[in-house]
Amino acid sequence: MNKKEVKIIGIVGSLREKSYNKMAILAAKDLLPDNSTLEIIEINDIPFFNEDIEKQGLPKSVIDFKNKLVEADAILIATPEYNYSVSGVLKNALDWASRGRLLPLRGKPVGIISASMGMLGGARVQYHLRQICVALDMIPINKPEVFIAKAHEKFDPNGNLIDEYGKKVITELLDNLITFTRVINKNID
Repeated sequence: MNKKEVKIIGIVGSLREKSYNKMAILAAKDLLPDNSTLEIIEINDIPFFNEDIEKQGLPKSVIDFKNKLVEADAILIATPEYNYSVSGVLKNALDWASRGRLLPLRGKPVGIISASMGMLGGARVQYHLRQICVALDMIPINKPEVFIAKAHEKFDPNGNLIDEYGKKVITELLDNLITFTRVINKNID
């Protein structure tokens, strides 16, 4: 019996065109198991959260973002570490998604990847992001933790992940994310 496809929405917490986190999420897209898809959505058009704007009506970019999250069975976030924490653009997008009656992140499994030029590979940001996920009632996948340290050495000039260990842990994270998503969502089994 064929299982229904697991739809994953990917979010990159960096706006930089040659972001290592964008490269990491693109690597994840190439490593997806069968019966799953990964659509990467942009968050660069989402305005800074402002309750005055919210009261006037949600901007189209926010509506589109929330609708994509609603369609998702699971979320994959690739995030840089800015001053030991999440980037402002990622936090802003998550803040918009946490507002109103439509709460598309509630109960969603989330996998987290971080890539950094530093020795820790973004470890500190992941712990901060996990706290945010608790507040949003998301369900972070705990293992494996995917930290791509010294990211400038792990990707080729074309942005391809060349680190075999990195590929291995991303594959394991995706497998765990999909398996858990199927366990909690009987509609896709």
